[in-house]
Amino acid sequence: MGAVPASAVPASAVPASAVPGSAVPTDAVPASAVPVGDAASRPIPGADIPRGSEAGARAEAPEGAFGERPKPLHDPDPYSTPPYGEPGPWAPAPPVQHPGTPAHGTAVPQMPPPHGVPAAAQATAPPMPGPAVGAPQGATMPSASPEPTPPPEQGATRVPDGTPAPAPAQEATYSGGTPQPPAAPTAPPSRDPWQNYDPWAAAPGPLQQNGAAVPTQDQRRKRTRKTLVLGAVLLALGAGGIGGAVGSYLERNGGIGGVELPQDGNGAKGRAPDSVAGIAASALPSVVTLHVSGADAQGTGTGFVLDKRGHILTNNHVVEPAGDDGEISVTFSGGETAKATVVGRDSGYDLAVVKVTGVSGLKPLPLGDSDNVQVGDPVVAIGAPFELSNTVTSGIISAKERPITAGGEKGDGSDVSYVDALQTDAPINPGNSGGPLVDAGARVIGINSAIRSAGTGSDLEGGQAGSIGLGFAIPINQGKRVAEELINTGRATHPVIGVTLDMDYAGDGARVGTEGSGGRPPVNVGGPGYKAGIKAGDVITEVGGQRIHSGEELIVKIRAHRPGDRLELTLQRDGRARNVTLTLGSSGG
Repeated sequence: MGAVPASAVPASAVPASAVPGSAVPTDAVPASAVPVGDAASRPIPGADIPRGSEAGARAEAPEGAFGERPKPLHDPDPYSTPPYGEPGPWAPAPPVQHPGTPAHGTAVPQMPPPHGVPAAAQATAPPMPGPAVGAPQGATMPSASPEPTPPPEQGATRVPDGTPAPAPAQEATYSGGTPQPPAAPTAPPSRDPWQNYDPWAAAPGPLQQNGAAVPTQDQRRKRTRKTLVLGAVLLALGAGGIGGAVGSYLERNGGIGGVELPQDGNGAKGRAPDSVAGIAASALPSVVTLHVSGADAQGTGTGFVLDKRGHILTNNHVVEPAGDDGEISVTFSGGETAKATVVGRDSGYDLAVVKVTGVSGLKPLPLGDSDNVQVGDPVVAIGAPFELSNTVTSGIISAKERPITAGGEKGDGSDVSYVDALQTDAPINPGNSGGPLVDAGARVIGINSAIRSAGTGSDLEGGQAGSIGLGFAIPINQGKRVAEELINTGRATHPVIGVTLDMDYAGDGARVGTEGSGGRPPVNVGGPGYKAGIKAGDVITEVGGQRIHSGEELIVKIRAHRPGDRLELTLQRDGRARNVTLTLGSSGG
């Protein structure tokens, strides 16, 4: 409905009884409110327009009642963003509006009547009192006293004075007494979702703010399926990577929790008889450890059983600390111990025999043939180095007929031993002395006696230095002969040629001295050398075809034989070489 100009109807011209929808008496309008002059002679706008139409209503309405549509509070958005255009990619948030409040300048569609109320009653219901239409700002309309309204009859409505009105809606009149034209038909609500935007209302349908098409249900299903497939692939890859990392960690660290090491229990139970283990198993029961204590010294050494009578062979320097009243204790490989006594010993060969009594079950160690040993043959040394009983080491024969001397602590030469030894690289240390050196058949081929240690030279037990791979053993053939003599007679015999050697001679070979010991001649009269024609000053260069370079080597070569053996010597006299043959003599040990 158009607004009435404020100059047309003053606020005081409307009586308090005027109620919208009722007729206004013509005498209620002051004369000053009606224009005078040529108003009657001027044409009335809209006189030729039929009453009841929208155009007629506009023509009959005072000027300004149907003016131009109010303009928005701001200029139209050139990007056509809501609420004045279609949705766009930069659409700002719409103006905040309270629920039920229409947007400014937006036509309000006719709302349906509440449930149970007739449409006619809805149309004739009096409006709430409020400011007069077209009144100046700040002017208020006088309120009319409300009158009780009886309930309307079936199919009709009542006006405020209580007179029933017909069901069809009556024409309303302006406050100036001019009947109002019927309300123009309400246009259907716009389909533009932004025209009646209500931020608190439920969305009428899917809106896409970026202008893209709304996906269909099939497209959403396909998208969901692709997402699930991609997620499954990523999950599988992640699980595989994690599994690989865990597997690698477990492989490097042996698993999680306690460590249980693998063990193969299917190894061979037995050992070949010619292996080191087989040799040790066969020889160890015959090897013993000797603990010797005397008035001035004590020591530890090794020996081995010769027979079931209890005879044990060892080195002389092992039992020497016991003297004549010392004590010797023998410990067998099984841990049994027994007391032992000295049967006989010889410092020239560095051999001794002791005997235990009251011991049964002795196992003699078989003796081999040292003359058949070849360089490179495997050997095993058994002993008690540094009092570590039943120690087994292995190596090879690295040399034969190695002339060595040991002892000499007394200074008169009576304790010097001369050995034509077997050399081995099997580790031999202090405590191994007197122990057996056995071949692959667990047969004794030597008696371990001396080592060459760094800085100490060659000795039998000397210092406490360890092995450097140079060990020496008395050949068992020589040991067997000496042991038999010691067991049978209590002393050993030495082969001799009956001459005195010049031990200070620095030339090549062994030279016969110019004078003998104790004022005796250098060549014993009636001795083997005297009978062979050896004279003082002769230089012996070979023994049995083997070259010698010193007097010690000559003694070692002679001691390697038995008394009574025939021996060929090569000597130099007056620059000429000659060969002589003699029979070795014997001397008491």
